[in-house]
Amino acid sequence: MTLSRRSALGAVGLGLALPAVARAQGAAAIAPDKVAAAVASLDPLIADAMKNSGVPGLSVAIVHDDKVLVTKGYGVRQAGRPETVDGDTVFQLASVSKPVASSVVAALVGEGVVGWDDPIVQHFPAFAMHEAWVTKEVTLRDMFCHRSGLPDHAGDLLEDLGCDRTEVLYRLRYVKPFSSFRSKYDYTNFGLTAGAQAAALAAGKSWEDVSAEKLYVPLGMRSTSSRFADYKAATNRAVGHVKDGNAWVAKYVREPDAQSPAGGVCSTARDMAQWMRLQLGRGVLEGREIIKTGALDETHRPAMVSSHAANPSSDRAGFYGLGWNVNYEERGIRCSHSGAFASGAATCVNLMPQQRLGIIVLSNTAPVGLPEAICLSFLDLAIAGKIEKDWFAIAAAGMKAISTPDYGTTVDYTKPPAAPTAALATSAYLGNYSSDLYGPLRIEPTGSGLELLLGPKLKRFALRHYNRDVFAYQPTGENAYGLSAVTFRIGASQRAETVTVENLNITGQGTFTRTA
Repeated sequence: MTLSRRSALGAVGLGLALPAVARAQGAAAIAPDKVAAAVASLDPLIADAMKNSGVPGLSVAIVHDDKVLVTKGYGVRQAGRPETVDGDTVFQLASVSKPVASSVVAALVGEGVVGWDDPIVQHFPAFAMHEAWVTKEVTLRDMFCHRSGLPDHAGDLLEDLGCDRTEVLYRLRYVKPFSSFRSKYDYTNFGLTAGAQAAALAAGKSWEDVSAEKLYVPLGMRSTSSRFADYKAATNRAVGHVKDGNAWVAKYVREPDAQSPAGGVCSTARDMAQWMRLQLGRGVLEGREIIKTGALDETHRPAMVSSHAANPSSDRAGFYGLGWNVNYEERGIRCSHSGAFASGAATCVNLMPQQRLGIIVLSNTAPVGLPEAICLSFLDLAIAGKIEKDWFAIAAAGMKAISTPDYGTTVDYTKPPAAPTAALATSAYLGNYSSDLYGPLRIEPTGSGLELLLGPKLKRFALRHYNRDVFAYQPTGENAYGLSAVTFRIGASQRAETVTVENLNITGQGTFTRTA
């Protein structure tokens, strides 16, 4: 599968696109005055970035040498409204939830409740993969470093169709593997969610409760939650924005409970500063061991190559740990992760463990590379004393390059052929169809043509005719772009036997077979 917007929104930290910057690998501690100078440069840097991008609001936290140096907000929570962002404004973290989730599981590992190499089915017996032997062998570690063999973002389209966590995790057994088990990195929200769910079951609690008990409460993260309802209830809350022409508008609300461990955390700059201190302190905060050092250290160790060096004699490979991107650069070790929702969130965290330095940026728009650029610019200032590359241009270009739609790239379904072939009689297409992976599909008549019903609640979508047995519909959800083809295969009886839905067919499993 080629890189796509779904891959970008999966938040690989732009590790494939961003080059390393100069600094000796034996990275020495940074003098406090050098970090202070970098902090002093932050306001004009962010002011320019927000002016150039139009991003309405963001917040930043910076920690160094176990001290919180910055928890600050910029701009407004919602475009066109006066309420400003501050260090206590709640943002959706999107995929920055993943290193938070690995911290929770590390706490359970440290207590002996689970082990990183426990098979998922040891604690989650109902879980299954497509192949029985993989079901038996796949571990928490495999899921947290994305080497299970599941295709990139497997399960996300089920979530878009309205499936809850239980339903998505059940249907992963019908997803055909994209690569051999443990042979390849393919980023999956619901693979990681399955690993987290197994850990929660071992603890005898919901994922949301165990996250609060093992991490949020001990760290005093009072505004942090793994429940969407808590984000929605927060009075000081940043609203997501998408681009409408040249303006950012608050148009969608992303409800990510189905993939809570992978993308459903909400938090503030102030709370995330405490979490960064814990990470840089290797599980210890203010003299108290919150997470066993060995268990947390494991999350920062490379477990899988996520991007291969194009030229192995000169280029560096990129690695993924357990919920973290891990890169070995000239300036030292860098652990990072980005998060993004197309519906309006973009976040990024970067840690330099050798220098005990961390920065997180939370913003309230669909991704344009701004949090990544701010993080990397600040690290340049703190370590090298100057910004060594135009990270804003690099991050924006990288995000654009991996934002190619997954479907509808060869045909514009808004423009039928000059002389389209007429469809068959409506009755040829009507009926019930089914897919093991995606469940039921129904075609019903309407006053003006045909209607497609999809998902567990059979959500209705209007079909527009394109040419002969090809129609189109407008998908909805986090992974939706423009119109998607709906193609019927007609049998000898002049009646449709199957229907293939293009946007669900990215990995070749979008065909539904007639049942009635």
